[in-house]
Amino acid sequence: MSKYSLVIHGGAGTIVKEDMTPELELAYTEGLSEALDAGFAVLKEGGSAVNAIKAAIVILEDNLLFNAGRGSVFTKKGIQEMDAAIMDGSNLAAGAVTGVRNVRNPIELATEVMRNSNHVFLSGKGTTEFAIKQGVKLEADDYFFSQFRYDQWKAIRDSDTYSLDHTHQRLEELMKDRKFGTVGAVACDMHGNIAGATSTGGMTNKKYGRIGDSPVIGAGTYANNKTCAISCTGHGEMFIRSVAAYDVSALMEYKGMSLQEAMDEVVNKKLVSMHGEGGMIGVDAKGNTAMVLNSAGMYRGVRDSDGVYEVKMYK
Repeated sequence: MSKYSLVIHGGAGTIVKEDMTPELELAYTEGLSEALDAGFAVLKEGGSAVNAIKAAIVILEDNLLFNAGRGSVFTKKGIQEMDAAIMDGSNLAAGAVTGVRNVRNPIELATEVMRNSNHVFLSGKGTTEFAIKQGVKLEADDYFFSQFRYDQWKAIRDSDTYSLDHTHQRLEELMKDRKFGTVGAVACDMHGNIAGATSTGGMTNKKYGRIGDSPVIGAGTYANNKTCAISCTGHGEMFIRSVAAYDVSALMEYKGMSLQEAMDEVVNKKLVSMHGEGGMIGVDAKGNTAMVLNSAGMYRGVRDSDGVYEVKMYK
């Protein structure tokens, strides 16, 4: 039996310890811990890495604290459009969806794409049709409505401004609503298989059907048993241009770097040189984990079979 481990994130951004109240810190910790516990329970019972990360992300999508699923931000048109991706490192199977509407848990839909279609990436109305066919739970628009998200969108809807939920908000406003950013998870199960997944509501006031890195296999999400599983969070355009998640895998496979070394190279050198802000979490097939960021903070947590259990928010 191999060491098994789970790492999750809830977005990277500018919130620092000086701006944190005890109540807010508890809210962050409880949200992340609940997701960690749900995913780790799957691993402990001998479940797969894919099922573990899915379980963790479902908890985060259902939590109004996070910009994914129920807590997703409003687009330029005043609606929610969600993205998600999942990848199985044991066979390189992957499923991704973008522009999702009314699906309670986009990560469930991405998993259905991976397991029950001949495709990898679905978009727009087609995602809803596939969700209905697969019996994925849908919700009415009001399930995803948040007054603060709506007010946040109204404040910039008549401009060309867009906003990363976890980076370009006034701190007091973000704190008031207690919503953080993009969510993700990576895991190694006791059989030595790894998997990664990411889910997001994207940018406030985004237009033109903008798609970030989260659902793009190789950019925001990647998994390969030979190397690593990665989930990214931050300014998606830079992660897409640098093919960030796959680049970590390539550095491990072709240059022999460790997980930590490869993630440091991508996040703290390559992305920084491109003015890309954010971070990523990773795991390899030996159960080793890493959490690397170049922003002031990243909401993250790790738990493994060696007894490690940690939730962090700051750099």
